[in-house]
Formats: sequence, structure tokens, C-alpha cells
Amino acid sequence: MPLKAYGVLIGRAVDTRREAGADTPHYQIHLTDDQDTHFRAAVNVKSQEKPSDLLYLVSEDFRHPVTDRLQGLTGGWNTLPPGPGGPNLDFVRGNLFDPARMRPLPPDVSGPDNDLADLLDHYVRRAVGDSEARLYVFGERWGPESNVRDKVFGFLPGNGVHDVHMNQGNSGRFAQDDGVWQDGGLLLHFPAQSRWVGIFLAFQSQQWHTDDVTGHALDPDGARPEPGDPSVRIVAALVNPSGPDPEPETVTLINASPAPVDLTGWSLVDRLGHTCPVPPGPLAAGLCLTVPLADGAQLGNHGGEVTLLDADGRKVHGVSYTAQQAAREGWTVVF
Repeated sequence: MPLKAYGVLIGRAVDTRREAGADTPHYQIHLTDDQDTHFRAAVNVKSQEKPSDLLYLVSEDFRHPVTDRLQGLTGGWNTLPPGPGGPNLDFVRGNLFDPARMRPLPPDVSGPDNDLADLLDHYVRRAVGDSEARLYVFGERWGPESNVRDKVFGFLPGNGVHDVHMNQGNSGRFAQDDGVWQDGGLLLHFPAQSRWVGIFLAFQSQQWHTDDVTGHALDPDGARPEPGDPSVRIVAALVNPSGPDPEPETVTLINASPAPVDLTGWSLVDRLGHTCPVPPGPLAAGLCLTVPLADGAQLGNHGGEVTLLDADGRKVHGVSYTAQQAAREGWTVVF
């Protein structure tokens, strides 16, 4: 079953604490909201399963429509209902980043700037020193626990968020936490620089081909994409065509491989889950195919995501674009 209380905690970071040890160390963050409610964010830095080093990716200049969807949420805890279209995170369906760029990093080793705790400290400590910076911590809430002081920072009542990592494609006993549109993550907003930083974590034991309803792994070899995959990818989209509605929106694919690829049964999916079939037949090596959107699939002008699925419904490639990229009428967005 999915997480019981998924959402995003919005607050100011006021303190941090590193944990070492061989059990389940976390990087602990103390946050407060505008009502001076205290929270603790417990961020995993080590897996209970082998390999124990977590995968990480940092986007120093994170640009994705999810940041616009966070506008209007209040400080403190915000419960997010399941499903696409909102500010929920989904590492598989949300096209937040290229998973092939994720790298493993040990939790805590001697020396500077060489482990996951060091990496988190670098960014979160910067936010602690900036009174305008805000953290957006996605995961599962616990508390408030009346009459129970927080075990790390000592505030009362105990209150916070955990599971700040990928929450689907789990193995063994952790499969009970699987779900879609409920992945954890950490976004940091620095208004003075108009900059967002995204930090995304996953366990090496998790699979990346997951069921669209349950989030369970579809097969044991659903490994994270490697650099150079896939052979067919989305390279452009005409999001905001010139002229009146209905606009003839298109998505352009390229076959980057040295051999033809049969696209029969393939489809494109928009940010709300509407699908559009790709014209069937082989796409020759090195050639492009421009697909007119149909069957209700749309590219919104306020930012969105486009995903390419193969004949088995597995994700091949995905991209996202912002409202700023879509603002110029008649221009094609190039990915």
C-alpha cells in the first residue's frame, strides 16, 4: 500500500545534525514554519539493503513546472492527494531529471566533501544562513506526537517528515510502501538568486519499471537507465503554435541508434496521463518523426511533461518544459 500521509513540508531550515553508525543513519534537518511550528526532516543517507550506498542527483539550477505548482501552498505541512498534475514528485513519471545521471555516494566517511552527509550539508547549511531561503521536503509525515520531545532537536511536540527518497519499485518488505506520485525529495528555493536546487535520492535496490497503479516493480531487471539510453528519444515539442485554438501541437522523436526501431504500439503521454498513439512502423536510424498530438493529449502553456512509452507500456524517455519555455508563440521547445 502507498505511504499513509504523503505531502510536502515547507519551512525555513534553522539547524542540522549528522548521524553516523552502521544502523540507519540520517541527515537531520530542523525546520520551522511561519507559525513557529517545529519540524524535523530525517533524510536517509544509507540503505538497509545491499548495496547500502544511496544514489543521488543534485540539480544546481532546477527548472521544472513543479516549482510553479508549489506556488500558493502555505508554510508547514501540506498533504498532497495522489495523481498527476499537481506538485507531487514521481521519479519515473514526472520527468524531474535523467536517472542515468544518478551516482552512488557513501553515507559518512572521513575527510571533507566526499560523502552524502557532506553533500547535504553543503546545500542545507547555505539555506540555514539565508533567512529568505525555504526548503520543500517531500515525503511522509509523522506526528505531531503530544508530550513527546523530538529525539534529535528536543522541541515539543515531536513532528516531522521522513521517506525523503524514491518510494516505488521497492524490494522485499519495503514493497508495502510502493506508490505512484509519492516520491520524496528536497527542493531548496533561494529567492534572492531566483534559483531552485533539487536533491533526489534513491536506493540501488529499487527498480525503475513500475506499475502505474501500485508502483510495484514490473520485473526484476527494471534497472535504472544507463548513459546512452534510450535509442529513441523526444527532442522537441511545438507547445504553443501560432493561431487560434485548437492548436496543432506536435512532439518530435529521433532514432539515435544505428538500426531502425519499430514504433508500432508506442505512445506519448501528457502531464495528466492522456495518451496519444505514435504512428506505427519502423523509424530509420538517424531520422526524426513529428507526431501530431491527438486523442485528448495536450501540451499546456503553463509547463508540463511528455513521456514516451513502448509497446509494453514501459517508459522509454521523458522530458519537461516550463511556462517560460512555452511562452513564445510559434516557437518549438528543444530538449
